[in-house]
Amino acid sequence: MDDHIIKGRGKKFPYNNRQISWMDFNSRVMEEAFEKENPVMERVNFLSITASNLDEFIMVRLAGVIDQMEHGIKESDLSGLTPKQQYNRLSEKIHEFSEKQYSCLNHSILPVLKKHGICFRKVKELSEKQKAFIDKYFDKVIFPVLTPMAVDTSRPFPLLLNKSLNLAIRLMNEEKETFFAVMQVPSVLPRFIELPQDDTGDNSPKQRDFILLENIITSRLDELFELFRIRAYCPFRITRDSDLDIDEEADDLLSEIEKSIKQRRRGKPIRLEITSKCDKQLREFLTEMLDVDESEVYECKGPLDLTFLSKFAKIPGCELLCFKPIKPVSPCPDFYGWNDIFAAIRAKDRFVHHPYESFDSVVAFVREAAKDESVLAIKQTLYRVSGNSPIVAALIKAAENGKQVTVLVELKARFDEENNIHWAKKLEKAGCHVVYGLSGLKTHCKICLVVRSEPDGIRRYLHMGTGNYNDSTARFYTDMGLFTCKEEFGEDASSLFNVLTGYSIPPQYNKFIVAPHGMRAFFEDKIRREIENAKNGMPAGITVKINSLVDPHIIRLLYDASKANVPVRLIVRGICCLIPGIEKTSENIEVHSIVGQLLEHSRMFRFENGGEPQMYLGSADWMPRNLDKRVELVFPIEDDDIHRRCDEILEIMWNDNVNTRIQLPTTDYMMIDRRGKKAHNCQAEFAAIAKKALKKKVLESTQESALTSSGQ
Repeated sequence: MDDHIIKGRGKKFPYNNRQISWMDFNSRVMEEAFEKENPVMERVNFLSITASNLDEFIMVRLAGVIDQMEHGIKESDLSGLTPKQQYNRLSEKIHEFSEKQYSCLNHSILPVLKKHGICFRKVKELSEKQKAFIDKYFDKVIFPVLTPMAVDTSRPFPLLLNKSLNLAIRLMNEEKETFFAVMQVPSVLPRFIELPQDDTGDNSPKQRDFILLENIITSRLDELFELFRIRAYCPFRITRDSDLDIDEEADDLLSEIEKSIKQRRRGKPIRLEITSKCDKQLREFLTEMLDVDESEVYECKGPLDLTFLSKFAKIPGCELLCFKPIKPVSPCPDFYGWNDIFAAIRAKDRFVHHPYESFDSVVAFVREAAKDESVLAIKQTLYRVSGNSPIVAALIKAAENGKQVTVLVELKARFDEENNIHWAKKLEKAGCHVVYGLSGLKTHCKICLVVRSEPDGIRRYLHMGTGNYNDSTARFYTDMGLFTCKEEFGEDASSLFNVLTGYSIPPQYNKFIVAPHGMRAFFEDKIRREIENAKNGMPAGITVKINSLVDPHIIRLLYDASKANVPVRLIVRGICCLIPGIEKTSENIEVHSIVGQLLEHSRMFRFENGGEPQMYLGSADWMPRNLDKRVELVFPIEDDDIHRRCDEILEIMWNDNVNTRIQLPTTDYMMIDRRGKKAHNCQAEFAAIAKKALKKKVLESTQESALTSSGQ
């Protein structure tokens, strides 16, 4: 525990290292890949997620630690670790994690796939029919796109793409001189290929065999280097430092980001993955050419780049080996029976819970605004959107229909920069006013404002959410949204967009809590209020659901709340630097982490407030970047029915005992012991609640129609 005790304001307080906490989160994801109760294709998918997560962690977070070391920074961070100490711990953790990934693949997943008749084959295991198939596939499909690249005095080591899969080859000529070559495994071709089966003529379950692209290529290497003998080959993959260094004061931010994206492809290699039993000379050749240390070399006991398993998990014909899909109900229960979405919102605030309830209601809001003759203007923030976004299409249509359309596109959304640049250009071309946000701040808030002319004057309609306007991720991210046309909310929305698009001074908002100018103070005041209420014998309590808890000031206040006997319940999916359950410090704090079929993404904040509970939703986590360096939006839930729904949602999540891990004072996480208890899977329960709610609406509507038709 001493490792986690840090100094702050003259006192020591427990604080877990952010990077180590993130690695622990990815370990919780990998637990799902090991979990025998999960369908095998879902385990395959969880394993691919750990690989994708780890790639991004290394490219950004580990790269940042290395950068600190290279700049000679020796000061300890909040957890008491210097950059060098952090790097050593992380390097050890990442190596152990990588070994577990391949143990999971080889010993836990592949044997189960084999029991279901699904196998990855090596060339030597193929039947004659299958060998003929891969020979033809190589000649017709693979060979034309291969580019062997010799490395010698006249041909330097090529610039290899970040995260690309490559082959290193050691060659020997007739004079027994050694040469080297590299070749990229074409990313434009499928990574795995299904092989034909011999016709057995019986009705036995069909065997399905697959082979990896690199295995086909290595089986024909001799034909690519006919003047040499192949002495050894080894697949390898590099991961580069990919954290962008953007000059936000540049005259053209879009061009500056485009330039930085190109630099990302040339970042310094900080991880080299090779297969185990790699030829010694090839290993030395790669480490020298790529200038990587031994600590940056990872030997993998299986195929490199396990992110390909994401596509493999979705191969047709394996639906029974997956989770039963959670299908959104449509229409959303809150909008059932309403043909006019604006009339529905005028009648009452409306709430949506994705993906249990369809994201179509959000898309319909923008689409209806685009074609409604009474709509004068649409203003919207976009942080991450899908590749074929119906939201963007609706905004373009609105501009074409003569609406005033203003869109704030966040170009700095990490790893979505190119996609957002594409949409920004397309929106501008259609006549939308496109803004790229405020210098030095990412715009992360989720809000859409529709200004409509009505008989009694101008009315503003809003959608505010906890997640992105992305119809693709809305199918597997859990998020919430609120529709309202209350005047005070509308005034706040107009003020917020004026700040984002112009030179307005941040106002005193009626209802909104907006970072970076007021959110930190708001949350700190709310926690202090709970402390005072507890001291005065009034009802007190804090229940929060967020993705990450890092901010030291918030953590210190939560410790103070615990010492004042305020019950603090935290549902933190990922990074959690707070350490619960420490005597006389955090014994009244509990931390849960939910990792399940869906990615938990919604943010909810509930304060007991002396017996008159307050509920807030929004886009912000409790991290310094969210509170101080981003434009974030948190908003209150004032409708009694929606407030009750949110309370119910929090309680159901807190009582989950299927997807939940509990954080221990050691910072380890433990699954809930379900022996003798009924299983509670919050995600499955929310899906059932949504279906029941819609069914109830349909029944009520049917009964009302029957009464009307009977004249009663």
